[in-house]
Amino acid sequence: MADKKIIDLLVSGGQATAGPPLGPALGPLGLNILSVVNKINELTKDYSGMRVPVKISADPEDKSFEVTVGTPTTSALIVSELNIEKGSGTPNTEKVGDLTMDQVLRIAKIKLPQMLAQNLKNGTKEILGTCVSMGVTVDGKDPRELQKEIDAGNYSEIFSKGE
Repeated sequence: MADKKIIDLLVSGGQATAGPPLGPALGPLGLNILSVVNKINELTKDYSGMRVPVKISADPEDKSFEVTVGTPTTSALIVSELNIEKGSGTPNTEKVGDLTMDQVLRIAKIKLPQMLAQNLKNGTKEILGTCVSMGVTVDGKDPRELQKEIDAGNYSEIFSKGE
């Protein structure tokens, strides 16, 4: 049994091609690049337009492979929710969008398994922190204001049922 080769890449959701970075990484392993590309696109189609971490575990001997899809970055999820190109270059002065608290919670639930946060409440505060650095407001407010409101117990009913 030959050693499996692990390849970690960032691909655009649902839009992987046989060109770089995939082709050059897979070519030397002798895999059917098209079937790897098709598998990646099938698994990442829900993340269309987002950069998605993908891990390919390949066995060069029998040409078998497995594709594992990670979760897009928090900023990619925020950009996708807002349908914008990117975050603000000057987040303190230029705001690029406004999320609802429900959208922030949805992102927190997607990201929670990869986060250091112990629970949805802390995960949500972490997402709000990313909003601050991207120039995104939440429900028309500065995300730092919402972090304080969460600490004050204002959203406790949301977190008590989500835990």
